[in-house]
Amino acid sequence: MEDLTILGAARASAVPDEDDLLAVRARTDNASFALLYERHALAVFRYLRARGAGEDQAEELTAVAFERALSRIDRFQPGRSGFRPWLLAIARNAWIDGHRRAARVAGLAEAETLPARGPSPEAVAIAAEERALVMRLLAQLPEPAQDALALRYAAGLTSREIAHVIGKSDDATKKLLSRSLSSLREAARHDR
Repeated sequence: MEDLTILGAARASAVPDEDDLLAVRARTDNASFALLYERHALAVFRYLRARGAGEDQAEELTAVAFERALSRIDRFQPGRSGFRPWLLAIARNAWIDGHRRAARVAGLAEAETLPARGPSPEAVAIAAEERALVMRLLAQLPEPAQDALALRYAAGLTSREIAHVIGKSDDATKKLLSRSLSSLREAARHDR
């Protein structure tokens, strides 16, 4: 997964219009698709981890999402919502498909196994406790709220991009995000 971390820096500089152009070029140019992979693999991986996939499963589903995207690149419509939301919608569907096949419920609690980075073991322990609390509280939210928050904070999508991925209006998505965060704050106040 180190490769994905290194590639994350390239993703940060991605411009949606550039991505749309690359996606159109990727229909006939593998190098263009490879650049899209470099820009967005980390966001897809992080989204899948936030949805509850273990590291190996997230890597596998990231590959599945990109395979599906490549096989459907002719269906991408430039200028509609952008390449990244289109790709994350594919990743979301790959997660749902994999989740159904797994025949077990894999909640957000699995994401608490992500390694914490801190300057001391004490800081690591405190961060792990806080993360466990957040993950426990997230797991209590309805599925649409969990999905929207994962798309926002793990994959870095805007509310407009999330709206496209989950099939809601921009206003409904903003309300969903706002209410979900309020619910988390309220639950955290009562849990402490």
